[in-house]
Amino acid sequence: MTESSEWLIYRGAGEPHEGMDRLPAPPPWRDFASRDDAAAERLTNGDGSQDRRLGAHRHLAELHRPGAEELEMINAALYLRRPLLVTGSPGAGKSTLAHSVAYELGLGNVLRWPIVSRSTLQDGLYHYDAIARLQDVQIAAPQGADPTAPGAPGSVEGIGSYIRLGPLGTALLPSDTPRVLLIDELDKSDIDLPNDLLNVLEEGEFAIPELERVADRLPGGEAQVLTADGTKATVRDGRVRCRAFPFVVLTSNGERDFPAPLMRRCIHLELGRPDHQRLATFVRAHLGDEAARAGDDLITHFLERSRSELVAADQLLNAIYLTDAAAPPSRDRLADLLIQRLDRPR
Repeated sequence: MTESSEWLIYRGAGEPHEGMDRLPAPPPWRDFASRDDAAAERLTNGDGSQDRRLGAHRHLAELHRPGAEELEMINAALYLRRPLLVTGSPGAGKSTLAHSVAYELGLGNVLRWPIVSRSTLQDGLYHYDAIARLQDVQIAAPQGADPTAPGAPGSVEGIGSYIRLGPLGTALLPSDTPRVLLIDELDKSDIDLPNDLLNVLEEGEFAIPELERVADRLPGGEAQVLTADGTKATVRDGRVRCRAFPFVVLTSNGERDFPAPLMRRCIHLELGRPDHQRLATFVRAHLGDEAARAGDDLITHFLERSRSELVAADQLLNAIYLTDAAAPPSRDRLADLLIQRLDRPR
């Protein structure tokens, strides 16, 4: 094998070989095994439950080193109990900000709601699986069981087993300390979602009609429902009301403008382009000091390109990791291929 092809695992030769034995360890952000090992240490949430994702949680928190203006705006949102709308280019650290706040203040794991074009307010609040309930009733009927008996699928008491709160609904559950909710990439939503969010974010409560209709027949008016955390929570009288407003971080890549009513209810933080020092810290947190030193020229190259092109810090990480771990002969060419512009040339 020539030196230029030694780093290649897949060679495209059409012949089986044992190249996978030479594949190095995955990058930290794609290593699920080490993530599970780190998660053996537990983090106590505000509701007393345990979060087994401490390793990933801490790792994300270490990536964010806010400047003075960022600190002031984050704290303003905390004091005012207002959502924090964070805008900036991809890879600027918008999402990691939420993890940093949650980890430093001991607010448990971050509830994340990734937004797509089809996302609705209902997706964030709760889902009632009426089809699964009907199927369970049909399965129980031939076995001679009364589907309406207490605790059975068709019973009033059994309705909670078919309701699962979404990330927003879980964040609004009553707790002594606020939860942290990340509503990620809100600018990808349809035109209605930002306005639909207004009342819930302002009032801190919402109704579950399926539970409201039967509340007078439930013991104490209470139902046990599933949460986005995978645990169970009690909903009383069919309504979810928070005791402490959650710390809501809404992120946007700046691809659209939001309605004025949403903007005036939020604290707006604009994250500028990261400088050399911040990128070096970002790389060091992911890959260590040696990789940061070895990739210093790639950081400089990345910054030069970012002045005229839209590129993301994730691409820089990919380039530094691959050129360090695999040591390809065409290092600079491969780095240019990995750091592709995300916008169209003008």
